[in-house]
Amino acid sequence: MNTSVLVINCGSSSIKYALIDSDPNASRLAGLAERLGSSEACLKGNTSSGKRFTQTLPNADHAEALKAILERLEGRVPGAVGHRIVHGGEHFTQAAMIDDHVIDAIEATAALAPLHNPANLAGIAATQDVFPDLPQVAVFDTAFHQTLPPRAYRYALPEALYTEYGIRRYGFHGTSHAYVSQRAATLSNRGAGGWLTAHLGNGCSTSAIWNNQSLDTSMGLTPLEGLVMGTRSGDVDPGLHAHLHRQLNWSLDEIDNVLNKQSGLLGLSGLTNDMREVEDQALAGHKGAKLALEVFCYRIAKSLAALSCALPQLDGIIFTGGIGENSPTVRRNVLALLPHFRFSVDDVANEATIRGKEGKVDNADHHGPEVWVIPTDEEGRIAMETRHCVETSE
Repeated sequence: MNTSVLVINCGSSSIKYALIDSDPNASRLAGLAERLGSSEACLKGNTSSGKRFTQTLPNADHAEALKAILERLEGRVPGAVGHRIVHGGEHFTQAAMIDDHVIDAIEATAALAPLHNPANLAGIAATQDVFPDLPQVAVFDTAFHQTLPPRAYRYALPEALYTEYGIRRYGFHGTSHAYVSQRAATLSNRGAGGWLTAHLGNGCSTSAIWNNQSLDTSMGLTPLEGLVMGTRSGDVDPGLHAHLHRQLNWSLDEIDNVLNKQSGLLGLSGLTNDMREVEDQALAGHKGAKLALEVFCYRIAKSLAALSCALPQLDGIIFTGGIGENSPTVRRNVLALLPHFRFSVDDVANEATIRGKEGKVDNADHHGPEVWVIPTDEEGRIAMETRHCVETSE
């Protein structure tokens, strides 16, 4: 097949895209169409020479945005299109060629990801209109975590809720956890052993990975479970919903909105969901920001310690995502809360490893579990899985 893959990540009002060749040294054309459906809709991205551009697309929908993206590919025609699909339920353990059966399965799982799967389906439909002759592949966030054993994915709920309604832990950020753990297996002398991965951004999750297979992860039925995030609460008492309803007469929609959009770093700090601002304000003495930073790091450490139970041995930890890659403070604070794991960080290397840099930040003479910072490449992973899916189906 033509080795280039157009990776599409559709949100309800946005499309993130990247045209990726199999040659890792080839330039990528990438960008973001945002605020679709509004008068402020626009397309931002880069050319093959690295120049940035902004193109206004007033009131454009997904189909119109995709046509504009096509015009920005500089005549490079992809061999396939790879779609990021957030939730595949138990239907998919790997990427799949998109056909009517796959679309039906994504629709059937939409109740588990009502903010994501419908947007992903809209992206598929729009892309098929623009590229009717190209193979289209669905790559699922949840697929990598389908190796979780029942003890890790089952909730302690009545059996029928699982067997009839699919209520279980699924996990997310699968393409990121898969990419960085396999990258570590290549970079480290430890190989594909036992790795704890921390994907930290506006959305955050951790995973325990053994021989390139996910054995446990922090997110569950939805992306709300687990760590403190930018605006998401992460774990709360399951009785909180009933309590808020009884005491404040909040509806389920109001509670869901607070937990997903008004909590996390934003809720704790009272200022922002941006970790850069939280760190700056914490350093300046703002009590809410200091608390937000402390809770954020503590919950990450607590999650990593718990997930270590899934591993036969611990070879190291990997930080990735916008915060994991760019915040030496968060990395240092998290590891300081895990002294019994015998991590040992080189402070100079830790401070220097930001802005896309990849590397181990251990002290040179350290013999315990390693600490790595590995920039994630979810688009690259989606392109790889798309290419493999098309080639094996030919």
